[in-house]
Amino acid sequence: MYTSVQRLDRTPNWEQTKVRDYVDEIQERLAEGDHINKGEKDGEDLSNFKDETIESKLRDKIYDSSVTIVLISPRMKSYIIPEKDQWIPWEISYSLKEVKRADKTSRTNAVLGVVLPDINGSYEYVLTKRTCCPSGCTHFNTANLFTIIRENTFNRKRPEKYDCNQRDTIQKWPYSYIHIVSWETFINDMDAAINSAICIRERIGEFEIRKEIK
Repeated sequence: MYTSVQRLDRTPNWEQTKVRDYVDEIQERLAEGDHINKGEKDGEDLSNFKDETIESKLRDKIYDSSVTIVLISPRMKSYIIPEKDQWIPWEISYSLKEVKRADKTSRTNAVLGVVLPDINGSYEYVLTKRTCCPSGCTHFNTANLFTIIRENTFNRKRPEKYDCNQRDTIQKWPYSYIHIVSWETFINDMDAAINSAICIRERIGEFEIRKEIK
């Protein structure tokens, strides 16, 4: 099977690296810290369940969590299956909604998008570094993302902007509710990336949140 992501050292020589291997890497790192991981565990294969069972399990996992980490890969999105029939958009939608159960209502989660390197080690299918200004900036190729991710990037109601070399308009952070970083940035300091997403959630009123799947 063709792989779309860069090889990890943890992958046995006779196997290809899959997105699942990156999930395992994150879970091991989270286990070493103070975070509580509610992600899919080894041996827990949701594909064996009916759709309504998967939906229930996802809702239960997300309901009392505070941060949702979404791994973005070159092949995460199928262009021949409607987005409403793919599970990642539903996970994000559940994460963004406030859900009431009995006398308790869950808060909208912070959402952290982690862009995985493609097979050549590049992030440019989503993140393109530019050197048009002294501090450097990044162009986001949001057309490659699910609609619910795309509509929750650059969605600040009153964005702060400045001109870069009198050519491009740059938005100051935080510019998006869904905080997107590269795998390299994330894995080098997971706490900083997660805390940045949490800081954005504390300013949720500044963003126009899109919660439904189109």
